[in-house]
Amino acid sequence: MEFETKAIHSGQEPDPTTGATITPIYQTSTFTQDALGKHKGYEYSRTGNPTRHVLETALASLEGGKYGLCFASGLAATTTVLCMLQAGDEIVAGDDLYGGTIRLFSRVFSNFNIKTNYVNGTNPKNFEDAITKNTKLIWLETPTNPMLRLCDINAVSKISKSKNIILCVDNTFASPYFQKPLDLGADIVVHSTTKYLGGHSDVVGGAIILNNKDLYEKVKFYQNAIGGTPGAFDSWLILRGIKTLAARMKKHSENAQKIAEFLEKHPKVKEVYYPGLKSHPQHKLAKEQMSGFGGMVSFKLKDGKEFTKKVIESTKLFALAESLGGVESLINFPYLMTHVGVPPEHKARLGITEDLIRLSVGIEDGNDLIDDLKKALEN
Repeated sequence: MEFETKAIHSGQEPDPTTGATITPIYQTSTFTQDALGKHKGYEYSRTGNPTRHVLETALASLEGGKYGLCFASGLAATTTVLCMLQAGDEIVAGDDLYGGTIRLFSRVFSNFNIKTNYVNGTNPKNFEDAITKNTKLIWLETPTNPMLRLCDINAVSKISKSKNIILCVDNTFASPYFQKPLDLGADIVVHSTTKYLGGHSDVVGGAIILNNKDLYEKVKFYQNAIGGTPGAFDSWLILRGIKTLAARMKKHSENAQKIAEFLEKHPKVKEVYYPGLKSHPQHKLAKEQMSGFGGMVSFKLKDGKEFTKKVIESTKLFALAESLGGVESLINFPYLMTHVGVPPEHKARLGITEDLIRLSVGIEDGNDLIDDLKKALEN
């Protein structure tokens, strides 16, 4: 089946009890058993829930994976992956990551003697050079948040496999519609399903997709033991969202390309970060490992932080808000929003400065969005 068909049908057969076309919301904490040890596949909703199971099956199909696991947030999914590590283990991670991921690695798991070595992820050799005898996990985010840099998943996977190290890729920005890390050699794919998979800014969730059965069994154990699972209604909202994922991603990408090209020509814009631009240093890699360039655009302004603040607060269609990936367009100031908890020296090294703006381009009319930005830039 093609992607669009999978998004609507994979794992989503009519309800066997009632014939309901859409998966029901099994809003229950527990399940009645026929006798001791005899049940219909479910005992307790933290361990398994029919609505969540359908979502896990559907997401695995979209990523080209065998197994899917869902969580109450993207960070809950990330935490569950990291719980496979032990004290003394090390992570090699790309340095340009979501601020919440950096906070989790550097300020939470560091307390358990799990060290993270950050490298410039645009060069695969940097990962190889940072590996030690204690390295057990390589973590990529591509495209990155917020600088839209790319990591060569296939090249890094060859390094990880040669060293018997798990490779995990955060695929949130691209979505499975535009990028499939498992096909490129990743062992684990992580998503914040809050973003494009949910797509309507009305649910928080996360997911892990993988192919290896042994890894799956480990992660599933921790999913149940830690308990960061989503409720049935949240699972149902994400199921609803993925049905339109393909149509939405096409429009997100179309609008983002137009906006990036508009910004690149604007006299008040210093630099634009978007993989779909020929000026992007990794445009060739983007065309090779992605089937589209996504809906995220970042850019810097020439006139400093005061003008940047003025632009951010002047848009009408672009709402000033955290998060991304919804149908509506959002404008974000990473320095004080998504990456506020990242140490200043780390932000400076990445280029996350007070003249940087991040856009989550929605599916409104593209010309209306450009007009909104044009007016804000003319203030």
